[in-house]
Amino acid sequence: MDMLRGDRIAEAHLTDWRKLAQGLHGRWLVDGFSAGARFVTAVAAAGDEVGHHPRVSMGRGHVDLELVTPDAIYRDDEGTEYVVEWVTQQDVDLARRISEIASELGLEADPASVSEVELGLDTADSATIAPVWAALLTGDPESQGRGSPSDEVRDATVRTPNLWFGDAPAADDVATDGPGQRFHVEVYLAPEVAQSRIAAAVAAGGTVVDDSEAPGLTVVADQDGNRGVVCVDTSAAAKD
Repeated sequence: MDMLRGDRIAEAHLTDWRKLAQGLHGRWLVDGFSAGARFVTAVAAAGDEVGHHPRVSMGRGHVDLELVTPDAIYRDDEGTEYVVEWVTQQDVDLARRISEIASELGLEADPASVSEVELGLDTADSATIAPVWAALLTGDPESQGRGSPSDEVRDATVRTPNLWFGDAPAADDVATDGPGQRFHVEVYLAPEVAQSRIAAAVAAGGTVVDDSEAPGLTVVADQDGNRGVVCVDTSAAAKD
């Protein structure tokens, strides 16, 4: 099944869901574990009907769901096909049904609170170092490139955050004082809360060091110069 681009996701008007990283994320508030379990049971039945299910995480007072297709089809500009983890029409359709179930159960959605954290590592040679990180993070060599046309490391059981690789100078091109920070954290947020999260980080002593690609990407540094990136999928955000 073909992956959906951001504009198609935005056109679906999934008010209870937010597109973060590869998937659709939703949170519903529940009055206790039993209420959450009833909701998850109903969602499971709906998923059984179509042969597709969300990832589920339950916490105190909430149920988090993520919808993503593990074998979506991505075509590059040359028409080459890749199997990727991404949102497809089956995710959009099931998202609508889950929202209906939640409404029938009288549950309140809290989409602004969803978030996703990934790790980024800048390197000039991801193909060489990715096997090391696949082994360390997951113990599974197949996690390198899983659901991605790149060397990104993704754990099939979602025990660890995804690790993707950015560009960095080759070792011979790095200045003698070292390459600087190579690891950073990617924090994917709902569009409506990104600016307040950045403002809170700045109020706590952080500094915005690069907003040239805002609101999609905003780089924030702490007092020691360590950097994190606030990420918003603006292409999939609902248009007013």
